[in-house]
Amino acid sequence: MSIVTVPCTPYADQKPGTSGLRKQTRHFQQPNYLETFVQAIFQVKPPEGALVVGGDGRFFNAEAIQSIIRLAIANGCKHLIIGRDGLLSTPAASHLVRSRKAGGAIILSASHNPAGPDGDFGIKFNGPNGAPAGEDVTEAFFEASKALTSYQTIDGPPCDLSALGSRTVGGATVEIIDPAADYADLMEQLFDFDQIRGLLSSGRFHLLFDAMSAVTGPYGREILVNRLGAPEDCLLRAQPLTDFGHAHPDPTPANAKELVRRLAAQGGPDFGAASDGDGDRHMVLAPGFHVNPSDSLAILTANAELVPGYRGRMSGVARSMPTSRAVDVVAKALNLPCYETPTGWKFFGSLLDAGAITLCGEESAGAGSDHIREKDGVWAILFWLNLVAARGQSVREIVEDHWRRFGRHACVRLDYDGLPAAAAQELMAALTRSLGDLKGQSFGDQTIEGADMFDYVDPINGATAKDQGVRLFTASGGRVVYRLSGTGTSGATLRVYLEQYTQEAARLSDPAADLVAPLEALAKEAAMIEKLTGRSEPSARV
Repeated sequence: MSIVTVPCTPYADQKPGTSGLRKQTRHFQQPNYLETFVQAIFQVKPPEGALVVGGDGRFFNAEAIQSIIRLAIANGCKHLIIGRDGLLSTPAASHLVRSRKAGGAIILSASHNPAGPDGDFGIKFNGPNGAPAGEDVTEAFFEASKALTSYQTIDGPPCDLSALGSRTVGGATVEIIDPAADYADLMEQLFDFDQIRGLLSSGRFHLLFDAMSAVTGPYGREILVNRLGAPEDCLLRAQPLTDFGHAHPDPTPANAKELVRRLAAQGGPDFGAASDGDGDRHMVLAPGFHVNPSDSLAILTANAELVPGYRGRMSGVARSMPTSRAVDVVAKALNLPCYETPTGWKFFGSLLDAGAITLCGEESAGAGSDHIREKDGVWAILFWLNLVAARGQSVREIVEDHWRRFGRHACVRLDYDGLPAAAAQELMAALTRSLGDLKGQSFGDQTIEGADMFDYVDPINGATAKDQGVRLFTASGGRVVYRLSGTGTSGATLRVYLEQYTQEAARLSDPAADLVAPLEALAKEAAMIEKLTGRSEPSARV
């Protein structure tokens, strides 16, 4: 095979966001669009060592991987490690980079965004530590993409990704692996599989795992069925589909209606779980009960000593700024350092690499640890199964015990999707200008006693990230956070996070929406949301 130089016109919109470059699928299918961005990656990060490649199986995944193989080889890559049929969950890709000492990974996913020809597509680069590239690197990708006039590829037929094993393509080794095997081995090292297996074989406990027709179906089958002995019918929507079955792959009760229905049925499962498109998010349910992701991080931290892989080695914890402060209370009680970072898993990387933290998480259904450098949905679900087995309690009992001990941080997120970008930017600018005036103001029975813009200085490497969101703190122990999302592909998304802390025993089990209702009124009025956006209500409540 020969190297071919293909002329191209650079695109001006290839600036990666919080989780890589995400656009509508048809946008990625423009001539040379994917190739131009991949070439920009190789301009900044020439292939050194093996390159891990895979994705969540969404529409355009297969064609994109063939292009990446050709560009990688043309740019000097000598070893590619690819999941069979192009499938790799994001956590599994991070683990492969670390365990195989690869030079990095190119991961194809738009995570929890819908898939299909009219859906979304995404691509990101993870470095040799397995973590998403930092902002300095992604900015360099963007600058390189604007200057490209050609890219390097090879000619030849597509590479067969269906058969395991190694083959030589254009002088490079292309290794096709089982996407779930190495990852499952790692999970078996971290969790007490014998204890979980005993729970599942007891006849008193039944689980249901919804893979949402996305990438984690094979992982659920390998771990839950093959290794832990759960019956095959514990898997729901386990076959990966290019359009995720025309469904939304965000693990929320609203997007997992069949899972919720079965849990509510008489004699239904005791434990329900789901993961998202690329497997890095999680949801844990009990009959009539949803575990809030912020609570999940706090509870995993409080119970880490029950899990073999974390016993005796908790160094610290971290959460993204919008995530509730539930884990802060646990960390204080356990005398653990607790860090607050901007949104984006990449900000946990330096803390993990330095050994400053062991667990970390975010409110958007992400939790993880130092076992990899990505959030990890299946890992979180297995952690919960290990806790249920070790404590001999149901999910709901574990959560309610936690609230009684530490208090409850009730939280709700309001999403205002598809806003005109100019209106969203003006809202944030106006809110920022008013911070000094907001302190001391009252809205209903809520008084603002603190207001700021969150700026971050990495305690390990000194890197800074400014203007990461506005925070309002109330005298009642509440908090409101405003930020613009970096994961959307159309218009702008304003996210408003409401958090109310309570230790009142009579209110611990109240609906979260009721507990944060006074804060919602404050949040809307303080930011003049309806006046500046024309929206009286959010697009979604999470």
